[in-house]
Amino acid sequence: MFRWTKRALLSCALGAVFCTPVFADDTARSYDIGRPATEAELKAWDIDVRPDFKGLPKGSGTVDQGADIWDTSCATCHGAFGESNSVFAPLVGGTTLDDIETGHVAALTGGGQPSRTTFMKVATVSTLWDYIHRAMPWDNPKSLEPDDVYAVLAYLLNLAEIVPSDFTLSDENIAQVQDKMPNRNGMKFWDGLWKVDGKPDTDNVACMSDCETSGKPSSTLPPHARDAHGDLAAQMRLVGGVRGVNTGEPALSGTVADNVEKVKEHARSTLVAAAAPAAKPQGEAKDGAQDASAQQTLAQMTDSGCMACHARDKKVLGPSFADVADKYKGQDDAVGKLIAKVQKGGSGAWGAIPMPPHPALSDDDAKAMVELMLAETGQ
Repeated sequence: MFRWTKRALLSCALGAVFCTPVFADDTARSYDIGRPATEAELKAWDIDVRPDFKGLPKGSGTVDQGADIWDTSCATCHGAFGESNSVFAPLVGGTTLDDIETGHVAALTGGGQPSRTTFMKVATVSTLWDYIHRAMPWDNPKSLEPDDVYAVLAYLLNLAEIVPSDFTLSDENIAQVQDKMPNRNGMKFWDGLWKVDGKPDTDNVACMSDCETSGKPSSTLPPHARDAHGDLAAQMRLVGGVRGVNTGEPALSGTVADNVEKVKEHARSTLVAAAAPAAKPQGEAKDGAQDASAQQTLAQMTDSGCMACHARDKKVLGPSFADVADKYKGQDDAVGKLIAKVQKGGSGAWGAIPMPPHPALSDDDAKAMVELMLAETGQ
């Protein structure tokens, strides 16, 4: 036993001597990929707020201040009192003073409320603060300072009758507000899911003999939903083992391995299409200045979020430029109509998904975007 141990120790020692320089060299090697994140970048990214309010910045805001911000930045989508159902579901309504006392919203189980509002469902006030801070306003997210977010949330809490009209919400008293959230006790935790030592949430038992050695995962999109969001391949990165398929065409037959090259080829072709220059209006030759103007307008549409829902020649979440141009072809008031839709938003013209408003766009910028869309078929 002693002889074997001594040989093993000698082998380990020799391995350490000969291998150490290799590891040291590998550690010191530079791959010239990326760079360390700066403190400012980390601060801009690390903005989440937990239910225990860790991550909540210092600040405060009054109900009256929130009302002013609401009128200029929020009412277009949500209504003056958070009750609008024209663009998004109502935020306020369906809760009572009894709900605030009990922490359970009666209308969620008893009925009598035509739709479920945000304050009926949300259990933690930190969720509202966090979402407003990171995602609102729709057309200019992350533009609100912490004090602005406190003020907007104070206004909403007042509309929901959780705080009085002279209330000032701050990082110091938001925990007390949590104790008045109407659905604060409405969350349910399943022991089998959340506790590793709790009762399992399934009656399945482990296979001990004649078990399958490998699974056969598969997934398909039903025909009626394949193109609901346009061509998925055009929306995926060409990195990694998972790539979107061309959902504008019928499903491919055969295995994944059989079709991998075809899928790659189509995915690459979408990059070429995306990089193609803007189409010129029929019957009109643009000079260099006009081309530059079109590219500038297209870039502004990307910055404004338009290209997240629209593409030049195919449906994404909304209609393509060509579809819009065809629909409004020959209408003398097409430009004016579409400028209003871009700035004020709307729903119902192209399906159930609403288009958010862009009130920050000037008339000239909106007109340039509309004219670029209508030019797709020579309008």
